[in-house]
Amino acid sequence: MEKEIIAAIMASTSDIDMMTNDRIEALTKGHGMLNVAAICAANSIAQEVLRGTEIKLTDHNVQHLPIDDVLKKAIESAELAGADPANAALISAALCYFAGTNAQAGVPAGNRKLGAMARIIAGVDRCGVIAVPTAKVNNRISGYAAVKALYDDVFDNKITKIDGSIVPLGVGGGPLYGHGTLGEDIAFPEIARNGAAAGTKGMLKAYANVGMPPSPITAAIFGAAAILEIVHPDSEIGEKYGEFFKDNSAYVAGLGAVEAAGLPEKLHIRGTGEEYDTAHLVGDLGVILKDIGGPSVIGMMAFEEMLSAFEESLEIGAGFSGGPLQPPLGHMTADAVLAMKVLISSAGDLEVAAEKIREIKEKFWIEPELAKVATNTISRKAEQVKRGPVTKAMILATDGGLAKAVSERAKFTFDKLKEGKELDEIVHMLDDEKLNNVETACSALFSGMMGKNIDIKITNYQGCGRRHPNDFLKRYCGFDTDATVEVTVEGEKIVFDGLSQNVIPDAVVNKKMDILEAIPLAAVPVVELQLCGHTIINIIVPAAVAAAMNTEASPREIARKAVAGAYISSAIPGGIPRAEEVSKRAIKIMSEL
Repeated sequence: MEKEIIAAIMASTSDIDMMTNDRIEALTKGHGMLNVAAICAANSIAQEVLRGTEIKLTDHNVQHLPIDDVLKKAIESAELAGADPANAALISAALCYFAGTNAQAGVPAGNRKLGAMARIIAGVDRCGVIAVPTAKVNNRISGYAAVKALYDDVFDNKITKIDGSIVPLGVGGGPLYGHGTLGEDIAFPEIARNGAAAGTKGMLKAYANVGMPPSPITAAIFGAAAILEIVHPDSEIGEKYGEFFKDNSAYVAGLGAVEAAGLPEKLHIRGTGEEYDTAHLVGDLGVILKDIGGPSVIGMMAFEEMLSAFEESLEIGAGFSGGPLQPPLGHMTADAVLAMKVLISSAGDLEVAAEKIREIKEKFWIEPELAKVATNTISRKAEQVKRGPVTKAMILATDGGLAKAVSERAKFTFDKLKEGKELDEIVHMLDDEKLNNVETACSALFSGMMGKNIDIKITNYQGCGRRHPNDFLKRYCGFDTDATVEVTVEGEKIVFDGLSQNVIPDAVVNKKMDILEAIPLAAVPVVELQLCGHTIINIIVPAAVAAAMNTEASPREIARKAVAGAYISSAIPGGIPRAEEVSKRAIKIMSEL
């Protein structure tokens, strides 16, 4: 292999921050997102589980359980990456739950709830569901919507047939109510199911009425959490609702929320296939959320992204870090859950876990190659804060993909420069290939989903879709994308001309349902391109090769030329200084080869 190619590969991979336009150094202190905090907490939890620490909650008559120490270490790990205590508590409790901890256990003496334990260990106050925000999906709402809808039904007497004003002395508040027919067979299940449904519907309506696509899974969790602040949250229930000592009022709340949100009965973890009963999941997460304290929007974003570890994430409205789109690196929280789960399921075998993670990336992403590179980047960044088995498995799973992606681009650039091609022309060719790959993958994805022959072509992709033309928007088209997409379904062509500035607002504002149903076919591939600043190997690798080949241009000139050709990869600013730095490193490495 030519020395120039070796130098370019080494320079391109020498500093993980150069691989992306996303501001990942900020992520190491929680500025913007908390995925690094989640990965660090997952490292800590996986380490404890794999060494045999018992993480179950019990009602044992002791002051501390092993899970107390696991939570403490996880919270401290999240805080290392900048999470504030409330967010660290939420992240750690949720990850412990996915690692196998039960959400609650016990009786009045010895009663333990995972969310409350995490909150207390983190040293934060309880705030109630009403003040907990949702994740940001352009906008955000809060649990106020669930609480208001629930109390509206309370005041309208729609929650239970039991009139508390006539409950006799000696019955209310005691075991004749709480462990008898009145409570376990009638009141608790009615309140839990009806109240969770009311809160869930309130959340769904509030989402839609502030211009947000409703998240069924988040709405359901908030609906369950809201009613579990009212109903006895861990009461036993009548036999017609569930099994004694297995199902409780939280489960019934989950049933009501799942039904109201239209969620599937079962969910499955990507890669392992582990099945979750959705009602139990929603009820358990509702118990955690009601007790957790006051997480912020970015804490809730990390929480929602964890839910995209489920194969059904698109259907249930979870985050999108589980594919098929590759999001900005700050969103990549699903990997923390996935890597932790496969590690635990393989008893800590890094080789087995890494192969499973690699298979997940191959199966669930539009661009598996770049998904692997993105995972490699963020896991290496997380290791700058805290190392552990989760990041080791993620890196082992994706090092090969990174090596392949970088080396192929280096060889391609070297050959084309030898042929006399200009650097900007070569980068443009690499971005053309990216465009073709996205078109092909999305055509196959939607053809399979819809059972029809679908062909997608993006015939125009540039900046300045609706704003006055300026150099910034021409260079960084992710901020105002002008895209035209041709979608052919069974031979019938639909042209979306000006997707962002014309088609989408017209269809949404004027409720053109036929167009709205077809827009995802065009939107998904365009969004994949808009977000591609997460991995800029189409910019930095060609720049490194050009610098190593002793061109007369300076590193700054090389960087500018590379970015000028990156009509897709340069979706957001940051490519020029990174390409310049990589070019300087390539020159330095060549001087010693």
